[in-house]
Amino acid sequence: MAIHDVQSRYQAPALNALFRSFSQKASIVVALVGCAAIVGWIEDITVLKSIVPGWVAMKANTAICLILGGTSLWLWHWQPRIAIIRSTAKACAFFVLLIGLLTLIQYAFNVDLGIDQIFFHTRIDPLGDAAPGRMAVHTAFIFVLLGLSLLLLNLAAPKYLLAQVCAIVAFFIAGMGLLGYIYGNAFLYRFGSLTSIAVHTAVALLLLAYGILFACPNRGLMVVLTSKNAGGIVARFLLPAAIAFPPVICWLVLAGYRMQIYTAEFGLCALSILNIIVFVMLIWWNARSLNAIDRQRQRSQKALKKANEELEQRVSSRTRELLAILGRLQEEIVERQSIEQALFQEKELALVTLQSIGDGVITTDGSGSIKYLNPVAEVLTGWSLSEALGLPLTEVFRIINEISRQTVENPVEKVLLSGAIVGLANHTVLITRNGTELSIEDCAAPIRTRDGQIIGVVLVFRDVSQNRDLARLLSWQASHDALTGLVNRREFENRLIEAVRSAQSAKEQHALCYLDLDQFKIVNDTCGHIAGDELLCQVASLFKTYLRSNDTFARLGGDEFGIILNNCSLDTALLIAEQLREAAQNFRFVWKQEKIFNLSVSIGLVAIDADTDNTNTALSAADTACYVAKNQGSNRIHVYQTNDLELVKQRGEMQWVGRINQALADNRFRLYYQSIVPVSQTYSLTEHYEVLLRLIDETGEVVSPMAFIPAAERYNLMQTIDRWVIHTFFANLAQQGNFQWHDSRSLKNSRGSLYTINLSGASINDDRFIDFVCEQFILYKIPPTAICFEITETVAIKNLGKAAAFIRSLKEFGCCFALDDFGSGMSSFGYLKNLPVDYLKIDGSFVKHIVEEPISLAMVDAINKIGQVMGLQTIAEFVENKAVLEVIQNLGVNYAQGYGIARPRPFRFK
Repeated sequence: MAIHDVQSRYQAPALNALFRSFSQKASIVVALVGCAAIVGWIEDITVLKSIVPGWVAMKANTAICLILGGTSLWLWHWQPRIAIIRSTAKACAFFVLLIGLLTLIQYAFNVDLGIDQIFFHTRIDPLGDAAPGRMAVHTAFIFVLLGLSLLLLNLAAPKYLLAQVCAIVAFFIAGMGLLGYIYGNAFLYRFGSLTSIAVHTAVALLLLAYGILFACPNRGLMVVLTSKNAGGIVARFLLPAAIAFPPVICWLVLAGYRMQIYTAEFGLCALSILNIIVFVMLIWWNARSLNAIDRQRQRSQKALKKANEELEQRVSSRTRELLAILGRLQEEIVERQSIEQALFQEKELALVTLQSIGDGVITTDGSGSIKYLNPVAEVLTGWSLSEALGLPLTEVFRIINEISRQTVENPVEKVLLSGAIVGLANHTVLITRNGTELSIEDCAAPIRTRDGQIIGVVLVFRDVSQNRDLARLLSWQASHDALTGLVNRREFENRLIEAVRSAQSAKEQHALCYLDLDQFKIVNDTCGHIAGDELLCQVASLFKTYLRSNDTFARLGGDEFGIILNNCSLDTALLIAEQLREAAQNFRFVWKQEKIFNLSVSIGLVAIDADTDNTNTALSAADTACYVAKNQGSNRIHVYQTNDLELVKQRGEMQWVGRINQALADNRFRLYYQSIVPVSQTYSLTEHYEVLLRLIDETGEVVSPMAFIPAAERYNLMQTIDRWVIHTFFANLAQQGNFQWHDSRSLKNSRGSLYTINLSGASINDDRFIDFVCEQFILYKIPPTAICFEITETVAIKNLGKAAAFIRSLKEFGCCFALDDFGSGMSSFGYLKNLPVDYLKIDGSFVKHIVEEPISLAMVDAINKIGQVMGLQTIAEFVENKAVLEVIQNLGVNYAQGYGIARPRPFRFK
């Protein structure tokens, strides 16, 4: 096997694979030829038996042997390592050998063993040949050789060389029969006066012999043929020519002679000359190939010589490196000695360190007996080293849990059992020798040898009594309000979670109160925050006197308080809430003996029962109920009911908060516009539009601003909406035609237009809003003269100074302003002169009734005249029909706006 392994390295893998593939396919073809012959005998098809009428027919036994031989070779290729397949292949090969051997015995001893008549009865076919009869002598001999060859291949230790020799002998005998047909010489395919070998039998036997030879191209004789060396190359080149050319040339010469083209002497001369030419060409081509191989060998030798030189250089270099390493190793030995000396010094230093550190250190042996205490450990335990040496750790280091007062498991024993680092649990207390208790933290770790064996334990601990006291204080501060000492919002919500959970699981009933002091801001603004803080402390003390011990009273923030009435029905909770309300109403807050303040409280009350969804739901319901109580006049209690219209309205506004935020995130706001036209057609050539806002809900429906603006104003979302409107409108206006009106007019064609944008009171009061507007003007290069901002009269009245300053700032930038809903507020004429606006929009509640109500007519006439006197342009809102339009024309109003003029239309973006 070693020789074969060495030879395998010189084989061409691709060529080996090609030979094996040919062998496998040859086995299939041989088996198919045998099957075709059997079908010919069964169906009496002459073509399948003898190829051409008049030729020798393949005998039935011959066909069977071909099937068995082809099957045996195919199984050998398929799964040779499976025992049952190898046994089947052996059996097929054995039957091939047996049938051939028995046929030879019949010829040799002139006996009839009956094997020729097994499948078919002897009869004479129209060609005169016995069919089915006995196979030819050389056919039987070939089957003996091929059967033996297949058996040798299927042995546990295959005999490749002997098998290939048998196959070569069989190949030459079968080739002789085929040449007999090619040359027309019956002597070559007929043995004496006995039977003849059929032409397709000879071809099939040649294929089977080839298949056996090519089955193992890297074994036996085939190694020479498949080698990558020069001999293999020469053999692969010469062998096919040596096999194919002589028969072809001889056949050509013989054919010429038989056709009487030339004489026998000329034919022999031509045969000699052709053989010389062919073999000279083969020798020349072979020499050329060998010369190329020799040149390649010379190059390889040069490369090998160069590689040897490089290897010698590397060895020399490596030797120098090893010498250098040896020198460094010697230096490391010296360094190691110095390190050992340093380690000894470090050991001494470690002992000194243990004597000096601020933590207590105790070391024990593997059984838990004390081996060492540092001075801090001596002080903390009350034991000296000499007294504690050799004692069990549990006798010197006694620890308990400060809450349960139970003995804590010895950390050293835990380390010895687990082999891991162990720390003490929280709330551990050390009992000193004199009985004093110290809060400690410790950590125990194993002491191991180099091989990992535990030989002891080191215990490090320290006194954390002050830290633990501080932690308790911090824990209390984390859950309580620093001013009033009440539970803070975080702890309150945790306790509310427990109350909701018990109500849901244990079917208990609780109540939640949300309290808001009504006059607290007055105290803060009048007397300062110190007075406000004192008021909160007094109110907290007052309310606690009316609560039970199991109730939770918390300050939730500012002047808001929360109460959880545990195990309390709604009726009882209402009585307690009423007591709190009356106590607050009767309370008088006196500050510095100078100022006396009355107090009241608004209370929202909600039941906590099995129907309560969660903490957020309960707290939100109580907050909503408190807000309703405050809106209804304060100093009252409002009990939360699911069908309460006020609560439904309040909760609806709260739900709008999420919907507005989601609409902003999803970009579901849409910009509309409504035309503002001059009452006189020749009054102004500038097109005037008001920019309006709509919301597209989750179903795709358009929502009026009156549905969501109140919620946005209450929950501080108007600044975000105003910024969105300005940013979106400016961005699209700057695109110069990237969006258009629904009637196909684009903004590019409306350069002379004036666009009015509404602003909320929150934006007016925002000091950074003006900077935002100016940034948008600069960013999108919008001319300020094309924009008019509009604020309502109510917003202006609430903070007149702020509104006036805001208007002046943007007017200096180039914008103009309109005052909306004029006439709906109070003292309108009194403050109008303080607001530098350009347009005065008359409130629509007067305009729409101007035809039928004289008072409305008088109000509109007065507002218009005042505006004209002050140099303001007046705009009439809610102009819904021609009759109203005619009246305001007669009054001299400058502009009209309303459904009678033009309905709002959406901007269409391209």
